[in-house]
Amino acid sequence: MKTKQKTKRSDKRKGDKHQGLSGEDLAAYLDVKRKKAPEGYIEVESYPLKPPFSYAFITQNEDTAEFLYIVDELPLTQEEKEAYAKMKNILENELRAPEEEESLIQAFHRQLPEIMANHRKILREISPIGTKKITYYLERDIAGFAKIDSLMFDPHVEDISCSGVNKPIFLWHRNYENIKTNVYFRNDEELEDFAMKIVHKAGKHVSIAFPIVDVTLPDKHRLAVSYGREVTPAGTSFTIRKFRKDPFTVIDLIKNETINESIAAYLWLLMEHKMSLIIIGATGAGKTTSLNAIACLIRPTHKIISVEEVAEINLPHENWVSTISRSGFGIENEGEIPLFGLIKSAVRHRPDLIIVGEIRGDEAYVLFQALATGHGGLCTLHAEKVETAVKRLTQPPMNIPPGIISLMNCAIVVKHVRPPIFDQTGTRLSSRKFIQVSEIKNASTIRGIFTWDPSSDTFQEELSKSFLLKDIAKNLNVSHERLMRELEHRRKVLLWLTERNIRDYRSLHNYLSKYYRSSPSEYEKLSEKLSR
Repeated sequence: MKTKQKTKRSDKRKGDKHQGLSGEDLAAYLDVKRKKAPEGYIEVESYPLKPPFSYAFITQNEDTAEFLYIVDELPLTQEEKEAYAKMKNILENELRAPEEEESLIQAFHRQLPEIMANHRKILREISPIGTKKITYYLERDIAGFAKIDSLMFDPHVEDISCSGVNKPIFLWHRNYENIKTNVYFRNDEELEDFAMKIVHKAGKHVSIAFPIVDVTLPDKHRLAVSYGREVTPAGTSFTIRKFRKDPFTVIDLIKNETINESIAAYLWLLMEHKMSLIIIGATGAGKTTSLNAIACLIRPTHKIISVEEVAEINLPHENWVSTISRSGFGIENEGEIPLFGLIKSAVRHRPDLIIVGEIRGDEAYVLFQALATGHGGLCTLHAEKVETAVKRLTQPPMNIPPGIISLMNCAIVVKHVRPPIFDQTGTRLSSRKFIQVSEIKNASTIRGIFTWDPSSDTFQEELSKSFLLKDIAKNLNVSHERLMRELEHRRKVLLWLTERNIRDYRSLHNYLSKYYRSSPSEYEKLSEKLSR
């Protein structure tokens, strides 16, 4: 008995010595053992998620070439598991709600030291290192996203989806596309409790009576849940679309070869002159990402109002008002605020541009009325091509008269495409492309200005057909040739920014502000610099 007590005291002293270690040093001290690849798999890549406690471990099946994403978390010892269970029960009873302007994680970290100090007996035989591990799991399971928490910290992951009990969670990974993970929910109770908990994070309720929920989580991640087995026989399912705090910009679109500098310069010119754009594509094609990137080109001084069902747009503009629709209460949906009402309200605020996350109902008619009064507009629409989009717009429930379709000046078709050639890893990963950028003359006349050629993976341009550029030149009282020189100048500016990787949305915004405020002499100096 004495020997056992001596060992514990020795461990505790050893832990005290490493109390101030950084994450990297702590990982080295703990000699973190990585999981071995499952039999028949080889390791492809690994990287930290929340070091030193969790890592991503990408493996590939040697026979089928299928990828598997393994979440590798530092395990608790049996003694640590017992202490964790006791502390979890105490925290669930004693943690208070966050204060005003405070997040759940901040409230957790503010209150945790005091609660742990009040119950230090539970952790008396646990080393400081073990206490750090317990703290990690407490934060994960109480303030975080439980067993998928590590996935939320992976910057390469766009979507996280669960299709039922005992089914692996799948991710949409930017490097590996749809990829299966080693994470799953073991039974209905575990999965339903998880779904109920994350829905409550958004201040909403889900139950058998109201099993379908679509909400925005506190960090602006989008959550869709189908609860129980009423509508999904395999059990509760959910999808989380992660919100990027650092959104894609046109520089990212250029670097990813979604567009080229000429397309970006053309869209920049349209945005400056408050032209209206509609972005068309299938689910997951990248419509909202493209919308946000193009919106970053809006003149920094313009007033913008965005209208969405779920907050996904993220802009650096100071004069930007974000509005979100609201579901009603009770059977009669009292207090409902639909997109229709928000767009009507937006017009009264005299914005330069109105951005609508997605149009699919009578709100489209109100948006077109706003365009008719001189407002610029940006929106997205589910459709495969421009002709299909026009048919959707002119038929119920949108009912746009064919005579005013041309108020939507430009249509962009974005698509997930799979190149016919293999990359260095021997796979054919898909990418997003603006396969067509067209100008809408009227409901029956659509002119392709840029078209992606899949055989050469290049963009073919026909700017000579652009009537929008001719209209802009006429309104500015300059020659068409002068406007084309300006377009070429902007193309060089965007190429210059791309080469220097000035890509984050705030840096780009600051540069655009400087660009618009340059004196004629500074403009000429920049032109000479870019021409070298």
